[in-house]
Amino acid sequence: MEIYVVGGAVRDEMLGLPVQDRDYVVVGATPEEMVKQGFRPVGRDFPVFLHPQTHEEYALARTERKTAPGYHGFNFHAAPDVTLEQDLQRRDLTINAMARADSGRLIDPYHGADDLGEGMLRHVSPAFAEDPVRILRVARFAARFDFTVAPETQALMVQMVQDGEANALVAERVWQELAKGLMEKTPSAMFAILRDCGALARVLPQLDALYDEGLAGEALAALDAAAPTALDVRFAALMRALEPEAVEALCARLRAPANCRDLALLAARHGNALADGAELTAEELAQVLDACDAWRRPERFRDLVDAALAGVAGADAARKRLRCAHDAALAVDAGAVARTQKSPDGIKSAVADARLAAIRNAIQ
Repeated sequence: MEIYVVGGAVRDEMLGLPVQDRDYVVVGATPEEMVKQGFRPVGRDFPVFLHPQTHEEYALARTERKTAPGYHGFNFHAAPDVTLEQDLQRRDLTINAMARADSGRLIDPYHGADDLGEGMLRHVSPAFAEDPVRILRVARFAARFDFTVAPETQALMVQMVQDGEANALVAERVWQELAKGLMEKTPSAMFAILRDCGALARVLPQLDALYDEGLAGEALAALDAAAPTALDVRFAALMRALEPEAVEALCARLRAPANCRDLALLAARHGNALADGAELTAEELAQVLDACDAWRRPERFRDLVDAALAGVAGADAARKRLRCAHDAALAVDAGAVARTQKSPDGIKSAVADARLAAIRNAIQ
């Protein structure tokens, strides 16, 4: 039995990046032997085990064969005679197909170290085309590392899209990769890669339309400028370039989480007005605060401001003005105002008038 660290842990260590998780491949073992040594089986599709002390994942070396379109139809073969090189060959990119032995020796049969040094994303084998999720992963790695896609890999992804493989991607997988890519160093690179191979039109047609309308550059610049921040803010910074109806359709297509959907819709409806914060009147700002439910959820308005001002010139001054107005409105004692009213019917309008007056004073 031989055990190797594989994949992302080896890659990130070579790049001098923090290693978050380590994956291990076990060569020359059977499931029964793993259990005898105290490993706990957890894999359903193929043998994966948890280490008895560290609880890290150890997978038996395996090969795979595609049996149906999309990414569900695969047969896996795990046996003691499967070599480490065979296991690495099934991986997506050469930079993810390296392993390190306990001795520290690097096993790199597909020249991942060379591609790592050149900043190149290159597929390991033609089997790359069997899994359309790999298109999304390549785009995400481009956003993370600022690497270039190898011409032959680019051509293969184009062919995969033309063959309809991208049509098999389901909402959950697209959102999973999109959410990770949005939080990378240069998220705009992800969309550029997807656009170049034709996948963007298949999985995110509303965003693809921005390119045709000449609006993609501004939207992606806003997205990159939103870093570092939370996922919902980054998503909203991108979505503010779309019409609300397009945002609703895209979020429904992706099954986006409610917090991301809601902030994106607010950005689409009010982002442009907030971006021009110096010209926003007290009445207009009060309407935006009401729409955000900024009285009970003040953090949502702050997130909306961050999404609306991402990449905007003079953002610091506009943010200060908007937050000052918001703080002034929040300071209004709604209970005290309510006690001045003789009937319940006048309370809502009286509180609104008091908040409007506070906003007006704050932004003068």
